[in-house]
Amino acid sequence: MGMSSGTHAPRGERPGPAVRPRAEGDLGDCVRVLAEVHRHDGYPVNWPGRPAEWLARAGMLGAWVGTAPDGRVVGHVGLSRSGDGDLAPALWGERNGTGAEGAAVVSRLFVDPWTRGRGIGALLLGRAVREAGRLGLHPVLEVVASDTAAAALYERLGWEFLATREQRWGSRQTVTVHCYAGPTGPTGPTGPVGASAQDEVV
Repeated sequence: MGMSSGTHAPRGERPGPAVRPRAEGDLGDCVRVLAEVHRHDGYPVNWPGRPAEWLARAGMLGAWVGTAPDGRVVGHVGLSRSGDGDLAPALWGERNGTGAEGAAVVSRLFVDPWTRGRGIGALLLGRAVREAGRLGLHPVLEVVASDTAAAALYERLGWEFLATREQRWGSRQTVTVHCYAGPTGPTGPTGPVGASAQDEVV
């Protein structure tokens, strides 16, 4: 997919973006990038009171950062078990007769608006998908229905549309979300992801 940290580009080629596991010291940079995404795109819809905790929520199966060639953190993705309120895992489980416990949720995916178009989002998404496959889980995700660019992107990447549902966000807010399941076969959990994930998911 892409170079991991510590991998050098062939002589004469410029180094490209990379993905590595998120470290505790990365959270400040991740929050900085998230704030820029929020100003530019309105993601997350509701800015969390404690953004670092929102990113580092308990139950994560893994989290990774995307870095620019100069080493700056410019993106993030997480993978977690199904939690309260998650719709896509249950929908996928019902369709496949396996239950929600067979799915892993891709979330907290975002890329700095000023570094998009370089494949960083695709590297992040691909890393989360491969980790889900390594764990024997199927990747799923949910995207706010108003984010039509993100929905179109996932469909181009081969993600399967499951359904559109209303999701409760707290006691006073209901949001319409599209639910997707990751591709299977050659482009599935162990295969390539072939486009730039320039938009983020909830």
